[in-house]
Amino acid sequence: MKFVRFTLISMLFILLPVAAFSAISTSDCVSCHMKHTPGIVSQFHDSAMGKKGMDCADCHGTTHKGMDDVKKAKMPTAETCGTCHQEKLEQFKKGKHNLAWFAMKSQHAWHGQPGSIVKQGYRGCSGCHKMGEKGLVGIRDGNAGALKRDGGKEAAEYKYGNAQCDACHTRHNFKKAEAKDPRSCSNCHMGFDHPQYEMYTSSKHGIAWSVDGFPTDGRAPTCQKCHMADGDHEVTAPWGFLGLRIPTKENVLALIKVAPSLEKQLRSLADKLPSGKYDGVDDDPQWTLDRALYLQAAGVLDDNLQPTERFVEIVVQGRAARGPAEFNALRAKMKKNCTECHASDFVQQFFNASDDIIKQIDHEFAKAIAAVQGLYKDGILQKPAGWKFAPDLLQYYDVKTGIEQDLYLIFLEHRQRAFQGAFHVSNDYMHWYGWAPLKETVNRILEEEKKLRAEHKKPKK
Repeated sequence: MKFVRFTLISMLFILLPVAAFSAISTSDCVSCHMKHTPGIVSQFHDSAMGKKGMDCADCHGTTHKGMDDVKKAKMPTAETCGTCHQEKLEQFKKGKHNLAWFAMKSQHAWHGQPGSIVKQGYRGCSGCHKMGEKGLVGIRDGNAGALKRDGGKEAAEYKYGNAQCDACHTRHNFKKAEAKDPRSCSNCHMGFDHPQYEMYTSSKHGIAWSVDGFPTDGRAPTCQKCHMADGDHEVTAPWGFLGLRIPTKENVLALIKVAPSLEKQLRSLADKLPSGKYDGVDDDPQWTLDRALYLQAAGVLDDNLQPTERFVEIVVQGRAARGPAEFNALRAKMKKNCTECHASDFVQQFFNASDDIIKQIDHEFAKAIAAVQGLYKDGILQKPAGWKFAPDLLQYYDVKTGIEQDLYLIFLEHRQRAFQGAFHVSNDYMHWYGWAPLKETVNRILEEEKKLRAEHKKPKK
């Protein structure tokens, strides 16, 4: 008797969802997918779109009819979502998330990695960077102007990973509440080079959010509150991912007084740069010189301090750094958020202090870069075959010497954690995970430089 009662109850639990789904959608897709992917059907019918009567065909088309023509199913893109969410699509297209795929491909090291890491395997860089639009054509493909689109050629090579919106509004429920939750950001904004989620959750803002039960519109600011104010999907921050900004014409010309031997190169560089002054801590001559070494080590400026193809690809097309007008506008938006709870003078002081952290980091980093540059200049280190720049930070962990491995760690781990920790009010990340190992590694590089020079001077047997 108990077995019969259990069986009847079990059948009801199986049949009720089917009946409920049938009431919502009459699509032929449902009857088949209830057998093979029931979770997808359940999620979609629990979504706002499913409850409003949308059908599978609205996103996947009507050419896929059965199990023998699965490849005919249309895979959605951001443009698919844009048919209903046009304003959000336009905001997204203007922002950094839309450039994520292009930004990944602008990094030299990407091109030497296995496909499972960087391409459709989506197990490494591409797992997060697939959020970006595929098919953006830049200088690598002969286009030195504004980015162009290839008409869907590259996207056609990928069956999955072209629907950028679902990076935050995960399919097939696409909950707005999920996308407004900082935990949605943690899938990508965590770990080695950009542990923003860890920084946020260990800050006072993150603790208040956690203690209050993870509200998306509570007293504590969330990632979305600061980076997507009022639901703006552009998601662009003043300093950007690498804590870089474009030197101004005035910054570069001021260098002539301290480096008169470089006047010709500096005037040539200044002619290509914007004018203006940055909000907060502006670039003084020393910081501009430190930054020039950084940009040289990344192959963005050449030996004569002139912009390279990488400058066009990474800075101009990939928007890795901003000029004064854009930087100041984005900073004003960010400060406006802060002044909802903090006094304006406190907010300015906070940003100035964080800016100065970057300034101090760059000065320490410049010492290490100059040391390694000197080793190449004096022939103690030899430029590897096929390298255009040496040292080259964008070779990442594929660099050939221990001293350059340390340089890479400063570039992508220690420096990142120090400057991001400062802005995310995560004191431990800023200091013990960022500044402290940065200083340690710079000192190790300087010591190793001396050893390599001493070894080079020894007579060969």
